[in-house]
Amino acid sequence: MPKKLFKKMAPDPTKIRNAKGFGWLAHWIANPALWHFHRHSVKKAFAIGLFWMSIPIPWQMIASALTAIPARANLPLSVALVWISNPITMPPIFYFNYLVGTWLLHEKPQDIHWSFEPSALWHIIEQVGAPLYLGSAVVGLVLGGLSYIGLECFWRWHVGRTWAQRRAKRQNAAH
Repeated sequence: MPKKLFKKMAPDPTKIRNAKGFGWLAHWIANPALWHFHRHSVKKAFAIGLFWMSIPIPWQMIASALTAIPARANLPLSVALVWISNPITMPPIFYFNYLVGTWLLHEKPQDIHWSFEPSALWHIIEQVGAPLYLGSAVVGLVLGGLSYIGLECFWRWHVGRTWAQRRAKRQNAAH
């Protein structure tokens, strides 16, 4: 199970609490419940991380952490999952989200002529903003929901299979 791998890779909560830079957040970040890898915290972490990964904002990790804390989701996993959207993967992810948004709004995708002058950038944001953010929210909610349900099914299947293997070992050892 990836649970052992996740535990091995996750930083120690006490080191995080004592690290400088977290200030008033250290109390909440060091909560042991946010560092446990169990079915409920992991599926919440996937839902939160994949949702924020889909939203085109510069502070995805902070948003993911601030959502994970009150949801009691696994904090390091929810923050790490937003790294799926990185400078290499952002263009295709956000273009797909934009296409979903244009489809939902019954619009045609715009031909965008890129220019990095402030007035031109503002015009581009006006053109793509609504479809991009609508598509991003919908894609994020769908990914988050599917990951939550998928992990619930996978976790139950994996635990059932593990129990069956243990039962078979005990029966073989008894014979």
